[in-house]
Amino acid sequence: MSNAENRGASRVRRPFITLLAASALSVTGNILSMLAVPWFVLDTTGSAGLTGLAAFATTFPVVVSAAFGGTIVDWMGFRAASVVSDLMSGLIVLAIPVLFVTTGLGYPALLLLLFVRWLAATPGETARKAMLPDLSALGGVRIERATAAYDGVSRGATMVAAPVAGVLILWLGPSALLLFDAITFLLSAALIGLGVPRTGHERARRGSSGYVSDLRDGLTFLWRDRLQMSATTMIVVTNMLDTGVTQVLLALYAREVTGDPRAFGLLTGALGAGAVAGTIVYGAAGERLPRRLTYGCCFLLAGVPRILVLALGAPFPVALGVTALSGFAAGAINPILGVLQFGRIPVRLRARVLSSITAAAYAGMPVGGLLAGSLTELTGLTFTLAAFACVYLLASIPPFVFRAWRELDRQQAAST
Repeated sequence: MSNAENRGASRVRRPFITLLAASALSVTGNILSMLAVPWFVLDTTGSAGLTGLAAFATTFPVVVSAAFGGTIVDWMGFRAASVVSDLMSGLIVLAIPVLFVTTGLGYPALLLLLFVRWLAATPGETARKAMLPDLSALGGVRIERATAAYDGVSRGATMVAAPVAGVLILWLGPSALLLFDAITFLLSAALIGLGVPRTGHERARRGSSGYVSDLRDGLTFLWRDRLQMSATTMIVVTNMLDTGVTQVLLALYAREVTGDPRAFGLLTGALGAGAVAGTIVYGAAGERLPRRLTYGCCFLLAGVPRILVLALGAPFPVALGVTALSGFAAGAINPILGVLQFGRIPVRLRARVLSSITAAAYAGMPVGGLLAGSLTELTGLTFTLAAFACVYLLASIPPFVFRAWRELDRQQAAST
């Protein structure tokens, strides 16, 4: 390929790369906020209860916004919704430390700002994901690689941002970290606004028949698509289980079985590192793999082995290795889900259907921690881990037995 052709290819891929960069900044901002806010509340109130209430104010609005905000994203257009969402998020986060050091910031006002900040941030995430197929097509990037790159950037940003946030809290304090958080969102808005064009699909959007009607159209499409409903149900169940495992059971395992709190961090880190590696490998080879079989096997391996090995009391190095392998398998799940969604959801419904899926995926997560804690109190850690592994196994069955999943293979055949 000549230098001119290389420059041409780079130019058409620039919007896609810009989208990935903006997504990385936004994810980084979310991670900074998730770590900075608890420390900020503890520093200013000293109350664990108020810190828990602040955590609720950062999770509940995600479900609300995802459930009802997708229609607005479709109305505004993906690019505009992303920019507005990031601008609002950045300015709201910036207001927290500014108000604290100037006029003062009461706890009720902090809760309100946190609620609105996460209410505003979720549509931006939906909008950026909705832009992915159009920008990847514009840049000549196959959808398997595009979805893997998008998921890999998100996972990589999470891995990097979390330890960096911990260091910055120690060095600069949570207020300064919130300033960095605000900057990431403002930079993300600038990248999308200046570096990503409106797509032809957005310019050709149909007129609205009303918010309620448009919202119903998205929910109806999801309800009638048996493959999408099956995939969404699997994610709802396993997100609930994963929340219980990561927030409760791993911590109990580290304390009761290994007697070393570092085991908690190592298991979590091994899962994340494996997922990043798996995403990279799928991005390179995913288009040559059968989607349904790959998804089913990866889904099964991502959950059951890492939970079961803890229930069986395997030596910690074995548990660590199995967890890393499960993470590697998990790396292919989100990219294949993205291919499934983008190949089946009409562009005019894309944001509202994606939002409905996100709302459903998040809705069960608070239950997971309560279920894990309650069941452990009643039956013990080993039984709870075994029960979670069994439910994960049942949730992994549909791709192997349900006829609707064969459509994933037909979708792949039609795209090649």
